[in-house]
Amino acid sequence: MTRVRNTWPVRPTVRYGKHVTEALRTETVGGVIMLAATLAAIVWANTPWSSSYARLQKYELNPDWLGLRHMDLAHWASGGLLAVFFFIAGLELREELTHGELRNPRDAALPVIAAAAGVAVPAVVYVALTAGADGDALRGWAVPTATDIAFALAVLAVTFSDCPGPLRAFLLTLAVVDDLIAITIIALFYTSHLAYGPLLTAVVLVALYGLLQARGVRTAWVHVPLAVLAWYFAQRSGIHATVAGVALGLLTSGRPTPDERPTNAEQADHVLRPISAGLCVPLFAFLSAGVALGGDALSAVFGDRVALGVMAGLVVGKFVGVLGGAWTAVRLGLATLGSELRWREIAGVAALAGVGFTVSLLIGGLAYPDPEQFERVTTAVLIASVLASAIASAVFRHRVRQRAREAEAG
Repeated sequence: MTRVRNTWPVRPTVRYGKHVTEALRTETVGGVIMLAATLAAIVWANTPWSSSYARLQKYELNPDWLGLRHMDLAHWASGGLLAVFFFIAGLELREELTHGELRNPRDAALPVIAAAAGVAVPAVVYVALTAGADGDALRGWAVPTATDIAFALAVLAVTFSDCPGPLRAFLLTLAVVDDLIAITIIALFYTSHLAYGPLLTAVVLVALYGLLQARGVRTAWVHVPLAVLAWYFAQRSGIHATVAGVALGLLTSGRPTPDERPTNAEQADHVLRPISAGLCVPLFAFLSAGVALGGDALSAVFGDRVALGVMAGLVVGKFVGVLGGAWTAVRLGLATLGSELRWREIAGVAALAGVGFTVSLLIGGLAYPDPEQFERVTTAVLIASVLASAIASAVFRHRVRQRAREAEAG
């Protein structure tokens, strides 16, 4: 009789590790982890040990040989860890362009027009509320323009688990286009000093990466060093390094292989999505969201026109922009709603678009280097995201009950 060797300490660990990474590939789990990291930061920042949290944020980690100055942990999180998040966003955008909603211009029109209006209207609302304010108030016009993919999809999954597939595709496409617009805004409006040597080097490296991807080179030992170097020189150039992340994601090949192995884009997504959802985005949230929520702090937020502009832009501007943009596109014949979608569901997504966490905080940090102003902006983003989630949840739960009644009547 053959003796079976006991490998219990190894195999379950590997199996559970696979379960964890698979869970991290779902939006719900990633959103929950990010929410937990956010709550942990808020709790720490409101304890007697809040000064230690501030010291952690400002702890500088910049070896001289790297040539990256003034890179504390908060900057490493926004410039480094979020580059992975935006690489995934670039992969998603490429997938949408190749196989998804953006492949057919007629199908793409509805979420693209809704996303564009969902960027423009919050900016107008913000400018209207902050016009004439002292200081650099108008620098934050782009803060309320972004939708957080992970949070929004997590709320949708929890509150409307049996939502129609086209509705989820609408939200995903809306958020991906929204992120593309946001990263373009960062590149154009939040880049003050350019170093042309590093910038040219970064462009060449990104182009070389894209060329090798197009030629069918599959080894990570070539692509990973090129991607890291492109990120490094983009960071040195003065352009926010997340721009390089999106560009690299867009250029990653999704072309099928003759042997039916996963494409480069599929393999990169498979490896990096759990890292982004389980480590990069939660760490960014943890290092950015720790704000004081005492009476004085909240009074300062509700007395600050910048913070009020951010809240109004996210909660009101996003809703009006997304829903109004979609309605206008359908009324003008530029897009069709589709047989499986209802305007009440689109209204829920429009409210959910006001969940502007990750990218809003990123733009807020770029617009307001002053820690006190950035803390007020961060608090405003958190309050607006909670309100938007609550409104969207109420709309979706009402829709769930309505669908149940329709099913019973049918």
